[in-house]
Formats: sequence, structure tokens, C-alpha cells
Amino acid sequence: MARIIDGKAISKAVRLEIADDVAAFKEKHGIAPGLAVIIVGSDPASQVYVRNKKRACEEVGFYSESYELSEDTTQEQLIALIDKLNSDEKIHGILVQLPLPKHLNETEILLKIRPEKDVDAFHPYNVGKIMIGDYDLLPCTPAGVMVLLERSGVEVKGKRCVVIGRSNIVGKPMAMLLLHAHGTVTVCHSRTQNLSEICRQADILVASIGKPEFVSGDMVKEGAVVVDVGINRLDNGKLVGDVNFAEVEPKASFITPVPGGVGPMTITMLLKNTLTAASVALK
Repeated sequence: MARIIDGKAISKAVRLEIADDVAAFKEKHGIAPGLAVIIVGSDPASQVYVRNKKRACEEVGFYSESYELSEDTTQEQLIALIDKLNSDEKIHGILVQLPLPKHLNETEILLKIRPEKDVDAFHPYNVGKIMIGDYDLLPCTPAGVMVLLERSGVEVKGKRCVVIGRSNIVGKPMAMLLLHAHGTVTVCHSRTQNLSEICRQADILVASIGKPEFVSGDMVKEGAVVVDVGINRLDNGKLVGDVNFAEVEPKASFITPVPGGVGPMTITMLLKNTLTAASVALK
């Protein structure tokens, strides 16, 4: 029977540490780390996420600004706002909530955020720094997974790690961070042959493909550590991950639940990135 990796409890502990660090930062510099969040349009999930970010900022003592722009905001208007925030010394981190409405060029928008204020770590400059292992900022979800593993006492060094999914947001940076921690990493995707066979070789299996309960019990070896990054809503309203929890949990040594596993760590790592960005700015 697997040990459950409690993302809520670990996230809470990390936030308390961040709050202490923010208090020390304010005492030293006389200002608070500042985060600006921009949302375009009225996507309900994005609005909930932005509200949660605002609440989290208050909780740890950040200064925060949120900008809720209408669906018909133009590329030029959004870039003008980013330019203003880039030069605002109160703001150390800028986050543009994705996805953006279809008429906006996401790639161009993300390029406009100054790399040192890119607290999502999506800018190609930051992606390159992560690749070579010399980084200040990390994509929030993969960074959160690494903290969950570390705080659960899971050793990555020398382990066979399999990541299912090759997105720029989770899969690719996840593979890099496991590699930097001295894991031996395989990345699987929709064109991978013998997927089940490869997954069964994993000491640490990370699933991030957005397919409900895709990873079944026969894809996991006894004693594997299973991290479920997926979050999917079934027709009956139930939230499930990319892993079939009921089948996999009896075989795994550690497993993250959905909800309450990786999810709570994402905003927590955003806070950590913002504090890091503020500290680097004032060095």
C-alpha cells in the first residue's frame, strides 16, 4: 500500500517558510516582493485561479496587483500593460494567465515579459537557463513536483525516471529537473512505442498528459513512486488525475492524489519564484 504524498500539507509548510522569508526581506529592504497577474477574458477556471493567487499573495505578505482585461483586449493594449509593469520597480514578477483568447499571439506576449520578472519561467531565456542547469526561476508545476519528492524522502539520484508527456509547461522541464537531480530520464508521448513496457521500468513515474485515469495498474512496477500531474473532470463532475488511483495505489510505494497532490504546490512555487525574483533584483 502506497504512502500518500500530501501536497496540501507540504504546500502549507513551504508557504509558512516563504512568509518568514518575506518578513525578513521586508525588514532588510523596506519593501515587499510584488506580483502582477493579468487575466484576459472571463474563463471561469482562470478567474478562480487568479483569485487563489491573490489570496496566496496576501497570506505570505506580498504586494500584488491584478488586471482583469476584457475579452476584446488587443495585442497592443496587452503589450503596453506588460511594458508598464516591466519598468515598475514595485513589481518583481509578472504572470499572464493562460490560455489567452485566440486573437492574441501568446508567444509574442510571453516574450515581452522581462526574463527576470518571468515568474512562470516560460521565456526562452529562462528555458535555456533551465536546460544548462544555471537558473533562478523554474516552471511552477515541475518545481513543485521536485519539492514533493524531496520532502517525502524520495531520492532521485540514480533512479530510472519516466515522464509521460512532453509539453513545454510540464513534461520537458520536468525531465530536465529530474536529470539535474541525477535521474536517468525517459520522456514518453503519443508516438512512443511499447509505452506500457517503458513505464513498468520506472522507479519514478510522472504522468502529465491530460487523459483521465490513463495510467493503469499494469503499467506500474511494484514499489514505484507515482506522481500524477493531471487534473480532469469526468462527466459526473468528479475530479481525477491521469493515473487510475484505485489500481495503481496498491502497487506504488508513494503516490500523489488528485486533488490534493501536485495542485497545491503550483501556486506555492509561484510565490517562491516571485520572492527569488525580488531577491535577485535587489542584489
